[in-house]
Amino acid sequence: MTSFRAFFTVAASPPSLSTASFPTRPNSLPQNRFCKFGVRCSYAEAGISDDSRSAAIDVVADVKSEKVVVLGGNGFVGSAICKAAVSQGIEVISLSRSGRPTYSASWVDQVNWIPGDVFYVNWDEVLVGATAVVSTLGGFGSEEQMKRINGEANVVAVNAAKDFGIPKFVLISVHDYNLPSFVLSSGYFTGKRKAESEVLSKYPNSGVVLRPGFIYGKRRVDGFEIPLDLVGEPVERILKATENLIKPLSSLPASDLILAPPVSVDDVAYAVINAVKDDDVFGVFTIEQIKEAAAKVKV
Repeated sequence: MTSFRAFFTVAASPPSLSTASFPTRPNSLPQNRFCKFGVRCSYAEAGISDDSRSAAIDVVADVKSEKVVVLGGNGFVGSAICKAAVSQGIEVISLSRSGRPTYSASWVDQVNWIPGDVFYVNWDEVLVGATAVVSTLGGFGSEEQMKRINGEANVVAVNAAKDFGIPKFVLISVHDYNLPSFVLSSGYFTGKRKAESEVLSKYPNSGVVLRPGFIYGKRRVDGFEIPLDLVGEPVERILKATENLIKPLSSLPASDLILAPPVSVDDVAYAVINAVKDDDVFGVFTIEQIKEAAAKVKV
């Protein structure tokens, strides 16, 4: 006769680092990211009475739970990150001024959409229980507007996350273009680099900065869908097929505007998921490294 006795426990347990192809670092994540599940069972052969003295086997497993806060989650890149996170079983909170998207999709219902502005939001309500913050904040406008949204907004978010004890911060930045200095000194680029510096200084062993170039995909604008993939995908393939031929041209000023490979919004999203799920991932990621990181999750 076979009999089973089972019990269920939940307890804090220190995490163990997983193996990754990126630099390793000491473990500094809080223990509440893990739950310990235990099962005890006893076994008795047929004809042998079972009693409380039967030998028991304890099986214990650590299960990691994730909760990510996406800043700008209703935007082009942000919504792709939210969708990818949901597909990976990650709990998602989106903070954006526009709140919930106007369109319907199954994954949309699984995201907690919070309307708000990073400069005025109550972070205690947004960050509670989070294991990572992902910022997609950025945009164009006047010099002051670009410095504020690309730089200052992200600096505020990084410091809020750090003060709250969030273990990881992921920033969507921009490719390091070989443009003239007067272009790179604009509010867009200086704001992005200021945000990068804040992430890497406050999160030296867990901060992640993704530097994509042109991001393509289906972008929704005022209810209309713009198929950027019709341009970005073929260009990406052409540049990949001719990379050895055009490599000598990369030293030319501003050549990156043409030669920097586009990257799909899904690859950016999955690279973010890879960073969120793998505690050993940190640092600055180039376009090719973004694609490599995405491939780890999409397999």
